[in-house]
Amino acid sequence: MNPVVLFLFLLLLSIAAYWLGRRYSLQQAAGDRRQLHSMPRYYGYYVALWTALPAVFLLLLWQFLDQGLITRMVAAALPDSIRILPAAELQLYLNDVANLARGNITSTEVDATMQAAADHFRRLQSLSDMSLLASLIGLVIAGAALALRQINPEFRSRPRVEALVRWMLIISASIAILTTVGIVLSVLFEAIRFFQMVPVGDFLFGLHWSPQVAMREDQVGASGAFGLVPLLAGTMLVAFIAMTVAVPVGLMSAIYLAEFAGQRLRAWAKPLLEILAGIPTVVYGFFAALVVAPMLRDGGSMIGLDVSSESALAAGLVMGIMIIPFVSSLSDDVINAVPQTMRDGSYALGATRAETIVRVIVPAALPGIVGGVLLAVSRAIGETMIVVMAAGLTAKLTANPLESVTTITVQIVTLLVGDQEFDSPKTLAAFALGLALFIVTLLLNVLALHVVKKYREEYE
Repeated sequence: MNPVVLFLFLLLLSIAAYWLGRRYSLQQAAGDRRQLHSMPRYYGYYVALWTALPAVFLLLLWQFLDQGLITRMVAAALPDSIRILPAAELQLYLNDVANLARGNITSTEVDATMQAAADHFRRLQSLSDMSLLASLIGLVIAGAALALRQINPEFRSRPRVEALVRWMLIISASIAILTTVGIVLSVLFEAIRFFQMVPVGDFLFGLHWSPQVAMREDQVGASGAFGLVPLLAGTMLVAFIAMTVAVPVGLMSAIYLAEFAGQRLRAWAKPLLEILAGIPTVVYGFFAALVVAPMLRDGGSMIGLDVSSESALAAGLVMGIMIIPFVSSLSDDVINAVPQTMRDGSYALGATRAETIVRVIVPAALPGIVGGVLLAVSRAIGETMIVVMAAGLTAKLTANPLESVTTITVQIVTLLVGDQEFDSPKTLAAFALGLALFIVTLLLNVLALHVVKKYREEYE
């Protein structure tokens, strides 16, 4: 059964439980002629939480354990000739059984044994869905009944609801933190395996990137070179060009919309500007490859410059256009958040509008502006599609924006495309690149926090 449908079903039941709890609390107060301890809505929240939370927890737990248990039960019912297969082959066979049961294509020919296993899988899945639905309905009824029994005019629903919400917020924050830690550790462990095969110094300071590994001892020209420097240089070059476009244009757009534009102009100009953020990156890639890159090449040939058909300049310019809304929208919000009293005080001292913007408004909004610029930098560093289509795949150590380059994210995608063995340095290099990219982004965050802290100490 589709978990999204079940979740929406539980959401509707919790809304109904909210109105039931609210109405029941008012009836209790009217019957006893006493004043409720909490507002009626808190009694509704209490019943809704008791209705939804246990059922949602069961739904998540069921989704986590369901397929594993069904697969084990199907595997236990297989003939001995199949159960003694190696683990990888047995897992592939069970995947085919699951695909056959769901009506998908299998990787091997279907025989009577596989068909019987698929029928068994389908029966177990149907039994699991019915059991889940019955369990959810039972939990919903039990939770609502338990909550309604506790409701009376003296019942303190508000503190309990606030405590439940606080624990939900703590759990959500913990999930976010643990997810980040898990991502970092998973990348770190695989990167350590890579560094056991390739020296750290060769990776950090190597000037050549050619991740080719010999498949046999007598193979020539496939020794592999895993130097990070060309990729890092290409990433920084494209990001620098993008920020050269995005930061001035985005910041000036935000200042104009916040300080100069009228309400009618702002009402349609800001949404049109933010549409840029919703355009898929592949569309920007096509625009860069089919319009900007040929235009730069033809324009360069007219003035005697040798511009590559795939260049860092083309990718950087289009990427800068793409991330303008990240700078503009956030900067506009923080500029509008500056108190009007600061503007009035500046005008009262005789400052002009330009002086007020430069010396009062922008410094006061600098922490938010730095945050927007940092978000844009992270977006530029992590972009892949535009670089693939407009800058190429050549790992070249150059500072010339007219030549083709590649970036770290592009090489990560290239290394992990298709079926890969995670025992070779060629594949494990992707995790080392991911770790390097994480460290670069972390250093940018630390630098931005340092700038904001230093600025606040100066102006506060």
